[in-house]
Amino acid sequence: MTGINSASDLLLKSTHLEIDQVVAELRAVRTASLEQRQGHLRPPRLPSRKILAGIAEGLRAALFPNRLGPADLAAEGVDHYVGHTLNSTLRALLVQIQHELHFISGTEHLDKAGHEQATAITQAFAKRLPEIRRLLDDDIVAAYEGDPAAHCIDEVLVCYPGIAAITYYRLAHELYQLGVPLIARMISEIAHSMTGIEIHPGAQIGRRFFIDHGTGVVIGETTIIGNNVRLYQAVTLGAKRFPVDEHGSLVKGIARHPIVEDDVVVYAGATILGRITIGRGSTIGGNVWLTRSVPPNSQITQAQMRT
Repeated sequence: MTGINSASDLLLKSTHLEIDQVVAELRAVRTASLEQRQGHLRPPRLPSRKILAGIAEGLRAALFPNRLGPADLAAEGVDHYVGHTLNSTLRALLVQIQHELHFISGTEHLDKAGHEQATAITQAFAKRLPEIRRLLDDDIVAAYEGDPAAHCIDEVLVCYPGIAAITYYRLAHELYQLGVPLIARMISEIAHSMTGIEIHPGAQIGRRFFIDHGTGVVIGETTIIGNNVRLYQAVTLGAKRFPVDEHGSLVKGIARHPIVEDDVVVYAGATILGRITIGRGSTIGGNVWLTRSVPPNSQITQAQMRT
């Protein structure tokens, strides 16, 4: 067997693939694309998805050091660990913010004002971390109280994909609000890959938000969700249509997703589309397709939608 493997390795090493023409054609396509999109051939570096994944995990550990930090973390060392983690994580985030601002500027180099803006964004984000922790504490309690299968708060924090997705969303939303939407979207998509839950960082979500099970949930950019809202798996809060301008291009930035008021429950598989309002205290049944507003305290089922 060893002799066969050695012969195979030698055969592979001696095989020559004709790729020079492929490399040349790829260069030509790449050059044309860069000139069309950037106007020059030296595009600014984009933020790194891999680095942002590490940053997000570092921030989660700093927010919940006793549960998401090192297993051997001693009680007297928590503040030191949090400070050290935040210092390294926020410095890494600052670099990624500089990359995004450089990309947005379209210039060859990021000027002094750009560096100062990146620092200001990073500092403002850092100051929001205590409030993010308070919001997440409410979300975790809502999940614990809303799921009879949850045995303790810690189980919710370390096991529930909905809480992981909401944590990433709350971090990303702050960055989105602070003017770095590309980084925010990348962090949200990292969570999407991990959990199967897609929450656009532009969505506005209130306190005590709970996603049960979670796989397949989609929450669009201009969605507004109130307090104490619960969604189950495969729920879509999406757009009904996409208006175009006089040139046939999609109009961006308009409000096109639902408003879900306080104390609403949306069961598995429901699809809610367009800028409609789900009134406070309503329950939307499983697999309902809804494109009209409903008043407070409504009970919407599939049977009602078919009549």
